[in-house]
Order: sequence, then structure tokens, then C-alpha cells
Amino acid sequence: MSARLGKLRQKLAEKELDAIFISQPENRYYLSGFDGSAGFLLITAQDAILATDFRYLEQAKEQTPEYRIFPIAGDMANWFPELISGLALAKLGFEAGHITLSLYRKLSDIIGKLESPPKLVPLDGLVESLRAVKEPEEIAAIARAAELADRAFEHIEGILQAGMTEKEAAWEIEKFLRESGSQAVPFDIIVASGPNSALPHAKPSPRSIQPGEPVLLDIGARVSGYSSDLSRTICLGAPDDTFKKVYDIVLGAQLTALELIKEGMTGEEADKLARTVIAEAGYEKAFGHSLGHGVGLAAHESPRLGPGTTEPLTSGMVFTIEPGVYLPGWGGVRIEDLVVMENGRAKIISKSRKV
Repeated sequence: MSARLGKLRQKLAEKELDAIFISQPENRYYLSGFDGSAGFLLITAQDAILATDFRYLEQAKEQTPEYRIFPIAGDMANWFPELISGLALAKLGFEAGHITLSLYRKLSDIIGKLESPPKLVPLDGLVESLRAVKEPEEIAAIARAAELADRAFEHIEGILQAGMTEKEAAWEIEKFLRESGSQAVPFDIIVASGPNSALPHAKPSPRSIQPGEPVLLDIGARVSGYSSDLSRTICLGAPDDTFKKVYDIVLGAQLTALELIKEGMTGEEADKLARTVIAEAGYEKAFGHSLGHGVGLAAHESPRLGPGTTEPLTSGMVFTIEPGVYLPGWGGVRIEDLVVMENGRAKIISKSRKV
């Protein structure tokens, strides 16, 4: 935590900020190790304070030895002035991408009544930019979560049969993950069959899975707070010609991206590698989402690999490579792997078979 706080304080100094008020749960955990469901961090050049209520005081003392614990109760107006009292803050940053309008108005009103009110400075993605580059321990946790997802795919592939509903299959996957050691899954498991698989974020339904149609599976596990993300598309029985054609196009697009992505490339450049393959096959309009996204404490975080993204891919980043083609009325195919930027290239973390 000391190294993370040091990097954050350097960013605060660069932006000429005296402190940052952290409200985003994953950022709170990343900077402190506190995994309670309620609390705020206030970090200055010298101070690291965790403000939380009675329910979590003992937990906070145990999990955050580098922090001063500040008990809070009731309305923010009752405790926030005391929290910043004596810190001589001129500029206070806050997480504009997370804080609600209601909380911002309340914070502004409280600060406006102080004798020497600090200026509130909106920040977007400051801590997230630190989280984008993973430490070895974080990559190890993600790899363990990916291994659980791989095992869950192998499990469901072994028991999936025609007539089983999407909901039944999704529950089998989640049950296997939890019994195998996963924490709460990072996102709702997706099992989408036939026409439903044309919906990139379909919800499992009572629909019975039929032979010869695409079955899209999107599986995530969580270990030590860190997520994994894996997608595979399979077919029970003999696939039709459309499945064979579309699957080969998507697989070709993914393999191209995996082979050619390199450090320093922007998210847009990486996305274009796969998008060009799909476009040349005549399915450009059927690939409507980005090629990938970062994975870590959140299932979707920085970096983003998609059109308009200028952020460069750097060593230590963990992200997905997940091209897809979706045809309304028929279905869709998505193939997704987790990778880590290592030695200038994208190293695959996921191990599940694709063909």
C-alpha cells in the first residue's frame, strides 16, 4: 500500500492538489486494503485517513494499519468538517466519475459553510490509471481466477446437453465456481443460445438449448478481489454452415490481434487489427463493441481497446481480446481470452480450448 500511496501522492503533486477524497469502492480497496462496503479515504501528502462507521471500525483497524481510522455517524454534515479540520486544504480532488450529483451538492454545501473552504476539483480516472498497470501479486490473483473460469468451462462443456435451459446452465457454472473457491462472481454469468446469442450481454432465459445452434458462454470468477473474464461459443451436435463461417472469421480476428498486439500500441490500433479481419469478411456492422477492456478489481476497467482510444498499452496491463459477430435472428459468436502485456507482447492467461 505504501508504494501505491506514493504513486498517488506524486499525481496529486503534479496536479497541485492538497488531497483527494476517495469514494469509489474498488479504488478504496486498492489504496487501503479495506473491503468493507462503506467508507471514504482522505489522502494528503502526509495523511492517509479511512472514514467509516461503527460496523467496520475493528475490521478497518486490522486491514489498514497505514491509515488513521476516523469514525463517522449520521449525516455527512456532522462529520466531514472535522475530517478535514486542521489539514489546511486549498484544493481537494474528488472522484467525479463516481460521486452522485446529490453527494456533490451536499459536499459543496458543507464546504461552502467553512471558514476557509477548499476548492473542489473534479478528477476522472486518476486512481484507475494506477490500477491499469498490475503488480505481480495482482496478476497472480487474476491468473488464479482465470484458471477457475477455465475449469468452469470444462465442467459445463462436459454436462451441457440439448434440452437444458440457459438458466440451468448458468446456475451450473456459478455453482461450480463458488464450490471451487471463487468469491462472488464479478458479473452475471451469460449463457445465450440460438437467436439469444446475438445479444452481446444476453441474460440467461428459460429457453431450452437446441442442437446445431450457437451457445455463447461468458464466465468470470473472482479470487482475492480480482476478476477474470472468459467467453467461448460452442455448438451441441453438428453446426450449420453459418456457424462454421462466422466462427472461423471471429477466431481469425482474435488470433490476428493476439499475434500482432504489442506494447506502445494504442487501444484503437489494437482494436483495428481484429476489426479489419471482420470487416474484410463482410461483417463489419455485426461487430458493434470494442475489442477488449481491462480486468482487475472490476470486471471492466482501464485500459479500453476500441475506436477512439488513444491510451497506449504498457507492460503489466491485463485486458481481454474478445471480437464477436452477432446476427439478429440467427445468433452470435464471441471468443474472449485474458492477456497480460509482458515483454512487449500479449501473453495469454486463459487456457480453455477454442476449437
